[in-house]
Amino acid sequence: MRSYRYHLVNVFAEQRFAGNQLAVFEDGSGLSDEDMQAIAQQLNLSETTFLLPSDQATAAVRILTPDGELPFAGHPTLGTAHIVRHLHQTGDQVTLAMRAGVIPVQACGDVWTLQARAPSWRTVPATPAELAAAFNLAASDFDAPAMFVNAGVEQTIVPLTSKQAVFAAKPNYALMQNHTRNQVGWTNALLWHRDGDIVTARFFFDVQGMAREDPGTGSACANLGGWLLANGVKGPLRLTVEQGHMIHRINHLYLTLDDHDQIHVGGRVVYIGDGTICL
Repeated sequence: MRSYRYHLVNVFAEQRFAGNQLAVFEDGSGLSDEDMQAIAQQLNLSETTFLLPSDQATAAVRILTPDGELPFAGHPTLGTAHIVRHLHQTGDQVTLAMRAGVIPVQACGDVWTLQARAPSWRTVPATPAELAAAFNLAASDFDAPAMFVNAGVEQTIVPLTSKQAVFAAKPNYALMQNHTRNQVGWTNALLWHRDGDIVTARFFFDVQGMAREDPGTGSACANLGGWLLANGVKGPLRLTVEQGHMIHRINHLYLTLDDHDQIHVGGRVVYIGDGTICL
């Protein structure tokens, strides 16, 4: 019997039982793709990561959801970096090799920040009325362009006119598939509203044929930074993105655009515990 040790952390957490949950396996060597997928399904968290050796970064990382593998995701990046520092005494500068590329991550205490890739974007052809139907909202709740943005993984970034509209959204998965499916076939959307330095957001993504709400989504936060750049917003800028209200799991994500229009996403990581999976 083979044993594989893992650690549990909460990312974007301002208190112990908040934020987005993550399991990080110390050593994925010897695990097949099928093993990793089965473990991710067993734990049933939004993501589980597996550490592997790397000759180009502090560690290589594979990110698995219960449905498949991701090239990049924000809270797994920050939470995994926290465990890499703990395991290997790396200090506060860590690089993680992912399918999306090598991601630099740095810490100030337990607050970790990643630098996202330079974003690309394209328009969403859906009309405000079509998007409204996909989220059971009114067309008047949409007044700025929705865009597909990719700063690591492509997602649909949808600005709304009010915080109340963000909270009122109820996704229609079939219509979401029509209007928010990305280039690799994943259906997802970040609905958000900005009021000064605070952004209220909700992220919906497809899991096993239905729309699931994510507590805190670092990749979507990075893509929000890409949407801002595409629409003429310049750095320096620092926003706090609040997410998870409707599922009673509050997350606080820190979005920064620096003087060079680079996108940074940060959040606090809280260590929860550890365990072992036996195969």
